[in-house]
Amino acid sequence: MEIIFLGTSSAVHSITRNQASIAFKGFGEVFLFDCGEGAQRQMLSTQVSPMKISKIFISHFHGDHILGLPGLLQSLGLLGREEKLTIYGPKGLEKVKNAIYSLGYCKIDFPVEFIEIESGIVEETEEYIIKSQLVRHNVPNLAYSIEEKKKPRFLREKAIELGVPVGPAFGKLHNGEEVEIDGKIIKPEQVLGEPRKGIKITYSGDSRPCEEMIEFAKDSTCLIHESTFSKEDNSNAEEHAHSTSVDAAYIAKQSNSKELILTHISTRYGEEYSKTILKEAKEVFENSRLAKDFDVIKIR
Repeated sequence: MEIIFLGTSSAVHSITRNQASIAFKGFGEVFLFDCGEGAQRQMLSTQVSPMKISKIFISHFHGDHILGLPGLLQSLGLLGREEKLTIYGPKGLEKVKNAIYSLGYCKIDFPVEFIEIESGIVEETEEYIIKSQLVRHNVPNLAYSIEEKKKPRFLREKAIELGVPVGPAFGKLHNGEEVEIDGKIIKPEQVLGEPRKGIKITYSGDSRPCEEMIEFAKDSTCLIHESTFSKEDNSNAEEHAHSTSVDAAYIAKQSNSKELILTHISTRYGEEYSKTILKEAKEVFENSRLAKDFDVIKIR
């Protein structure tokens, strides 16, 4: 699994930071979280193919998180896309859809489904579950999580002890199927261990620190959290309903996350000062890192 940062700036882009957009590659799919202006151009410098994106998850409707959508959809149409694309977002997504389809001479002739969601399960397959959670911002904002479903450990010695021959029957039992051995039914629960936790990736969108975010991010393998401001600009963070470096670190610590990645950095901070933001976060939560455009982080 890979996380590719296409844009790590906040409301205004800079020479080194584009507006918010993050790609996730895993489970044989490509997901996009937010789509700031220029996201599709950023993809040209990565291994992310826009044609392979199957789902887009929008956190909220501030321009720096959605203004790349019209161009991306029109480009996909021009490139001859035929596969369905699903776009999720908070209430009001239908208005965004209408605006995109009425913008200029727009040709989007492949299937696109826009789905308005609140807190809850968004997508679930045999391999993963994606959830959303409304968190604190000055407009409705959804945080998202991707959780890997991991099969319970197969107890090989136990299976052999029960008379199961090494071979296809092992796979059937591990997949939850009963098997018959010499007239005796062997059930999966007889040869499977305790359920195992898989990888969990959580993305905050834009959010003030809140209990909802702490609970939602609980036990994340990787928490991607906005860090728009330095701690010395806490009053600005409160006024604009954003988080500081230490706010993000506090969420990571309280949620028992393994790693924190800071993103959505205000352009008031140059690259040199951004090191201060990372230092502030590390003082609260040691396993913190600062995202830059085009960073590729492998999750195992």
